[in-house]
Amino acid sequence: MSEVVTLDQAVEAALRDGDMVAMEGFTHLIPHAAGHEVIRQGRKGLTLVRMTPDIVYDQLIGAGCAAKVVFSWGGNPGVGSLHRFRDAVQQGWPGPLEIEEHSHAAMANAYDAGAAGLPFAVFRGYRGAELAKVNPAIKSITCPYTGEELACVPAIAADVAIVHAQKANRDGDILFEGIVGVQKEAVLGAKRSVVTVEEVVDSFEGVGPNAVILPHWTVDYVVAVPGGAHPSYAHGYYARDNAFYKMWDEVSRDRDSFQAWIKQYVLEGGPQDFARHAVAA
Repeated sequence: MSEVVTLDQAVEAALRDGDMVAMEGFTHLIPHAAGHEVIRQGRKGLTLVRMTPDIVYDQLIGAGCAAKVVFSWGGNPGVGSLHRFRDAVQQGWPGPLEIEEHSHAAMANAYDAGAAGLPFAVFRGYRGAELAKVNPAIKSITCPYTGEELACVPAIAADVAIVHAQKANRDGDILFEGIVGVQKEAVLGAKRSVVTVEEVVDSFEGVGPNAVILPHWTVDYVVAVPGGAHPSYAHGYYARDNAFYKMWDEVSRDRDSFQAWIKQYVLEGGPQDFARHAVAA
């Protein structure tokens, strides 16, 4: 049963050093505020899982929280590279970073398998691709019915899943609107979960029940963080802050400017800062 708490309480209760954590949201509803709280609490040795690691994972990597990243694409969307990610892989700063790269199809199927309680995912993929040569987690299996060779990857069943949504009600049911990626599967497959929301409301009156894809018994902690997806967008609340993504490219290129930004806006800031960044959609 879900519990409505503050963001620092949720992260402290759910996330431990060395955990595998999945922070999902596809271009939309990315849990940036929660990522900043992880940095503030100084979590270390994390395995970060995300289909499309972008700015929030660049920040976590640069802050020294990550030991490994499992992903299927990484970059600053529409701008270029993730400079803190690149620095960690190429130069080992602020520490060595292991990477495990997959295709989008592999990650999506792995999340499905985790949500279903299965040990691995089977799918058609990687035919003619060479990614398996550098990722030993990618294997093949023979279909017992047709003899067809299929790809398989380990299920993603994180220790903690962290996602952002538009609304929760007082019971802790979670409403998503707009683009939905693998948030549901990430939460269902995880041991523990934190869902940040734009607001907690008395009811979902006027909204189709199918928008509630995470009922309260699937979620551990619910946190109201207005603007908590900034600089990504929250459908119906605020737009994507394209200027921030461009700004991040310059700030993150240099270690000193990155550390100064983290100190000012994360370590000395807090969840309340997100509300003032959110603009009307």
